[in-house]
Amino acid sequence: MSEINAVRTLFLRRVDAWLASDLEEYMDCWADDMVIEVPTDRIVGKDRYRKVVRAGFAWAQPLTFDIHHLAFEDGASVVALADWTIRVRRREDRVVIAWRGLSVCAFHEIGKITWWREHHLAPPAPLDA
Repeated sequence: MSEINAVRTLFLRRVDAWLASDLEEYMDCWADDMVIEVPTDRIVGKDRYRKVVRAGFAWAQPLTFDIHHLAFEDGASVVALADWTIRVRRREDRVVIAWRGLSVCAFHEIGKITWWREHHLAPPAPLDA
């Protein structure tokens, strides 16, 4: 399997684990020293990120992770660029929340995501009923 195919498989494995709310499978996609930057936070280390993901799964049930575009660059490390929309159902009141974003992530250690940065084109907001 080529390096880009391996990275594509890992990227989609991460999506599937998130949709299944499978914390262990999801966290297995990340390197121990990973860094993730989202609009509201910069998280360093898999242990800290595990707490954030666990809280996210407690807050809402993942519904969809639609990938509109997914591209890869193969340089010193493989980088994935993605355009996506996510929908979740908030557990406290069953309201569906959606947001659209762009992300870039690197796979320096093939088999694990080492860093991730995402930007929200449309911030998380309830969908109209």
